[in-house]
Amino acid sequence: MSKSVDSPQGTVLVLDDPKVIDRKFRRAVTDSANEVRYDPEGQPGVANLLAILAAASGGDPAALAGDYSQYGPLKADAAAAVIELLTPLQKRFAELAADPAETERILRRGADKARETAAATMARVRDRLGLPAH
Repeated sequence: MSKSVDSPQGTVLVLDDPKVIDRKFRRAVTDSANEVRYDPEGQPGVANLLAILAAASGGDPAALAGDYSQYGPLKADAAAAVIELLTPLQKRFAELAADPAETERILRRGADKARETAAATMARVRDRLGLPAH
């Protein structure tokens, strides 16, 4: 995956369709060494895929490199791990998008809680600074 912010091909968005995510990983740039190893300097493309796979699966990039001898399976596994990681979030987003009233209720509840916390914090700040309470 590219680090370029300007390239939609090199960026996986949280709400990207799983097929789009898979396609982006399959097209990810790898290195010409034809060897899978975690070497950010010598093989930045492969190292990036290993780092993404490690972050999505809770593994270690260098250790994961030993599981692969070809780029194709690495790309497929990295895509699958990212898709699995994003699926619950995408599902919840779809639920909230389908029920605007519930979304509004959740946002209102969060705002009320934030106001309570902020008011208590500001009261302590005013007290410690010797300012009058409002």
